[in-house]
Amino acid sequence: MATDSAQEAAGLARTVLAGLDGLLPEVDALYQDLHTHPELSGAEVRTAGVIAAHYDAAGLEVTAGVGGLGVVGVLANGPGPVVAIRADFDALPIAEDTGLPYASTATGIRPDGTTVPVMHACGHDLHTASLVGAARLLVAQRDRWRGTLLLIAQPAEETMQGAKAMLGDGLFDRFPRPDVVLAQHCAITRTGMVHHKPGIAYSACRNFRITIHGRGAHGAAPHWSVDPVLLAAQTIVLLQGIVAREVDPDEMTVLTVGSVHAGTRPNIIPPEAVLEVTLRATSEPVIDVLQAAMERIVNGVAATGRSPRPPEIELCEHTIAVDNDEAVTARVRAVHAELFGAADVIDLPEANKGSEDFAYYASHRGRRIPATMWFYGSTEAALWDAETGELRERMARMPGQHTPFYAPDRLPTLRRGVETLVAAALAFLPGRPA
Repeated sequence: MATDSAQEAAGLARTVLAGLDGLLPEVDALYQDLHTHPELSGAEVRTAGVIAAHYDAAGLEVTAGVGGLGVVGVLANGPGPVVAIRADFDALPIAEDTGLPYASTATGIRPDGTTVPVMHACGHDLHTASLVGAARLLVAQRDRWRGTLLLIAQPAEETMQGAKAMLGDGLFDRFPRPDVVLAQHCAITRTGMVHHKPGIAYSACRNFRITIHGRGAHGAAPHWSVDPVLLAAQTIVLLQGIVAREVDPDEMTVLTVGSVHAGTRPNIIPPEAVLEVTLRATSEPVIDVLQAAMERIVNGVAATGRSPRPPEIELCEHTIAVDNDEAVTARVRAVHAELFGAADVIDLPEANKGSEDFAYYASHRGRRIPATMWFYGSTEAALWDAETGELRERMARMPGQHTPFYAPDRLPTLRRGVETLVAAALAFLPGRPA
């Protein structure tokens, strides 16, 4: 993108963002409401209703129930490109421990029927509040730009089901097909920072549930059993050798056993043990290697340990890698740098080891759609600046996402979240003469 085009888009963004100071208290109120009332993936009924109401109040054409609980807002504003902006709105089964006055005390019911605490520990409440704020400003200044906005509020990102469900329900058939798809994710860097990564930005992921079968017995008579707890322990240890010994060290790979369940009492050897395992890699061939090695080890340990029948290995959730379009990423980055200053706009050297189902918006029926997802900081500046070291070293010492302690620096993060979305949209939506 030429420098003068970046300057023009940033200038238009400044005009549209002039109303942000007056709007920010409402964006903050929405954020606190969402944070206090989180809902698990696939159960975000209240949240979807709140978003639909805000879309309607903003003057968008609203359609709820897309792919289950997805909400779509459309603003057709004359001839021009179709720009889609996506935000997610589900939460996690975590008990909040931030001490915030608006902290969640909510609970939810998991698919297995268990009741769990629920928290917005990944910042999806930030994403949604920022999207609504950006929509309000862009609608209010619609005489400054032309084109079509397609605002996608997506459920069930954490289970990697929401994007596929919305696309499967005709998202890009029932609504204008986008020329570009944009999204952002909060990060635990200093608030104000914006990070871009062309190419692979998020890893591919496959999550498995593994059931290891044994034969139960009294804890005092282990020789009468086939102990699935022992088989599970042996399996876990051997799985850790896959990344170290079966994958090229230059490849980014992760294998984590995040959940282990077996038994009810110390003196009862149970009939089965259940492991939940996540695999991460930046390419499908490498994650295929991880999966094949995992299956070989799980089956081999069970056979060696006299398991009465083969283990059950169930693929529960999966997503492909987020592959940011290089030209789109460069265009958005140029406008962000012009608007915020080059010092706060940073190129990430490597892909995030997390995963995101945003990846599925980049293709539709085999046709590539240019897309990019960037990151923006949410940690209080004083806390960040008190630390030393490189970016990754500081991040490791911050209260992290997917933990009970994630507490974004609320107002600065919301401000930057709205700013980045407005600027990115206007990188593609042509301005109108003043």
